[in-house]
Amino acid sequence: MGEGQPLIILHGIFGTSDNWQTFAKQMAGQYQVFLLDQRNHGLSPHSDEFDYPVMAEDLREFIEEHRLKDPIVLGHSMGGKVAMFFATRYPDMLSKLIVVDIAPRAYPVHHQQILKALGAVNIQEISSRKEAEEQMKPIIADFGIRQFLLKNLKREEDESFRWKLNLPVIADNIERVGEAVDDSQQVAKPTLFVGGEKSDYIRDEDHTLILSIFPQARIVNIAEAGHWVHAEQPKLLLKEIKHFLEA
Repeated sequence: MGEGQPLIILHGIFGTSDNWQTFAKQMAGQYQVFLLDQRNHGLSPHSDEFDYPVMAEDLREFIEEHRLKDPIVLGHSMGGKVAMFFATRYPDMLSKLIVVDIAPRAYPVHHQQILKALGAVNIQEISSRKEAEEQMKPIIADFGIRQFLLKNLKREEDESFRWKLNLPVIADNIERVGEAVDDSQQVAKPTLFVGGEKSDYIRDEDHTLILSIFPQARIVNIAEAGHWVHAEQPKLLLKEIKHFLEA
């Protein structure tokens, strides 16, 4: 959507491109915005391969197929890791990098509760989204997280439901989602790291590693925001990103 310099947005794990729809519309006045569903998510194909190198290759193929010149790449959480992997491999294929609430370091597996909640839904028997939510509720107490996960539920023409997510493959490869970015490479491109003040995904001790790989990086924290910065503080995030891009 929009016209101008290409801006590619990559969602996080268990997410879809829809998560960034509002932000994309706000940026479409100045940029040509591409919202991508990553493999095994949303409307994208399912695959038994699921790790950062293959998702970085997916991004390279998309850029080449659409003949995009000097795109800006923005990624949140898992999408931020994909963006970093891509940047370290193909630094000449992007102009600027924006990483939202994720650092280049390795993370321990911490999605077991979400996988358990998704697995608790009796997908063959439910007749409504409300039923699916009720089955998640004993495991996921937070209403917002349940609603976020339910975006992955699709009603078919015969009124049955299915997950857009490739749950078995994601579950089998969940440890790979925490993998670190190669710190032997350096990306000398303008880079913005945006953390949520109430999130621990980007810690003060991560700054040294960030700057060793991305020496032109600027690191900012958004007040009163957790991991879901774009949902919790959309106006402040938009302001920081526009300031970075227009500098």
